[in-house]
Amino acid sequence: MPDTAMSHDTIRASTVKGTDVYNPEGEHLGTIDDIVLGKRDGHAEYAIMSFGGFLGIGEKYHPLPWESLTYDTARGGYVVDVSREQLEGAPSYGYEEQPDWNDPDYGRRIRGYYGYPVM
Repeated sequence: MPDTAMSHDTIRASTVKGTDVYNPEGEHLGTIDDIVLGKRDGHAEYAIMSFGGFLGIGEKYHPLPWESLTYDTARGGYVVDVSREQLEGAPSYGYEEQPDWNDPDYGRRIRGYYGYPVM
């Protein structure tokens, strides 16, 4: 199905990948690399944003609570109320690493860092 046939309130995950992420001041922070879904409920839990590096070298991946993102049609991307400095200290992982998404402590660290209630 072509993307133009989608409703205004839904989007295919494959379309989200590569979408730009900005802070409220309009500074480009990175792009969405992946989405983490709840196995049982199917809800988006985290957007994985690639941040930093150059041409994939030194790039870090930052899980952001899905509800921290707001889609901005004027920018054609997502806005998250996070500064570049906050991202530099945020939970992240490298290209060769893989977090344990089944570890509840990992999810608590992510959500707590960004000030969202632990689920």
